[in-house]
Formats: sequence, structure tokens, C-alpha cells
Amino acid sequence: MANRYCIRFYGVARFAISLPLCLSLVANCLAAEKAVQESYVKTITALQQRYMDEIIAHQKYGAYAKQAEKENYPNIAHLFRGLAASEVVHAGNFRKLLVDLCVKVKPPEKLEFNIATTKDNIQHATTVEAEEIDNEYPKILKAIDAEKHQQTILNITYAWKAEKQHRKLILKIKKASKRFFGLVAGRIEGEPNRYYVCNVCGSTLTALPTEHCPICNHSASEYHEVPGFPGIPEEE
Repeated sequence: MANRYCIRFYGVARFAISLPLCLSLVANCLAAEKAVQESYVKTITALQQRYMDEIIAHQKYGAYAKQAEKENYPNIAHLFRGLAASEVVHAGNFRKLLVDLCVKVKPPEKLEFNIATTKDNIQHATTVEAEEIDNEYPKILKAIDAEKHQQTILNITYAWKAEKQHRKLILKIKKASKRFFGLVAGRIEGEPNRYYVCNVCGSTLTALPTEHCPICNHSASEYHEVPGFPGIPEEE
């Protein structure tokens, strides 16, 4: 690797002279990477954990969406697609931060899940969101506070606030008891929602903000609509 590095920057004619310098540069780079990683041990651990959790959530919500479609709940399926789109933003943010901290990130693998009924999937999603919101995020932010990596603190806070939005969206259906789930789900299916996700922080809304994102304060132009809206198209 050092040989290729020297040839690229100094040319073959200077290879013999520049080899010690190249080796020194490589050693310095490795030492710098090690220093960064040693300075942010807890931050890196938190980012790795959140990155994998967001990948899992993205894939699981996608599977929930497919199950809801099978059960003829297209609007609930669209809700899950919206949540999945938000988790992708979070995962991307955490991956970028890991790379910035000189950490190698493996490409995500396709995971397999045991998918239950839509009603059970909603219950599970609500439980997971509640655990993350009420316990996981506060613990993570407390753990990494001393290392003061501000971009990590900011992005984890963004994700925490977005998860609170997710819980509110899911609770619209979760409150239904087993006996009345079909009735409540039917009402929701009769009122299809569009979902908009902020490309910066993953904020998930049913209507575009007028000016700025309520979480990260970036322009509303950073939002994109989640594709697959199941409602009747508006007349042009």
C-alpha cells in the first residue's frame, strides 16, 4: 500500500527517495486515526449501535408495510413506509459520522424477520419506539456527553425527536383494543395521509412545514414526500 501511495504522488523516478517519507506519512495517518478513535470511544460505540438499530428498523418497517398491504391496509402500509424512510436518513447520518471518525462501516445486510399480523406489528412498533424514546436515547446522550462530539450529539438528538413523531403517528392506531382494531383501522384507511420526511434529520410529518423543519430548523425544501400515497389523486 505504501508503494502504491508513493508512486501515485511522487512518480516512479522518485520512488527510492520518497519511500521513507511515504512510510512516515502512512504511519502518521494511522496514528492520527488511532488518536481520534481513542478520544471518542463512547461516541463511536453509540454511533455503531444506533446505525445498526436504524438499519434494522428500516428493514423491519418495510416488512411491516408489505404485511399491511397483504391485509388490505394500504394507508397503514404507507405509514410504515414513511417510518422506514425516516430511519434511512438517521442511518445515513450515523454512517457519515462514523466515517468522519475514521471507522470502517460494513454495508448493511438483508435481514429476515418473523412478521406477525398488522395489529401485532403496530403493537410491537409502539413498544420499540417507547423503549428507545424513554430509555435508550437519554442513556446514549448521557454516555457521550463528556466526549463533546457535537455533531454526534446533534444528530442523535434529531433522531430522538423524530422517533417521538413516529410514536404519535403509530399511537393513532395502537390505542385500538383487539376487539375494535378492525373498526379503527378501517377509519384510518378512509383517511389516507401523505407523509413527508426531512432529508437532514428524518422528521416525519403528514403536511409540509410552512418554512422550516420543526426539528433541525433547515428549510422546508429539505423535505421529500414518501412515494406510494394510497389516496385518490387530486383532480388537476
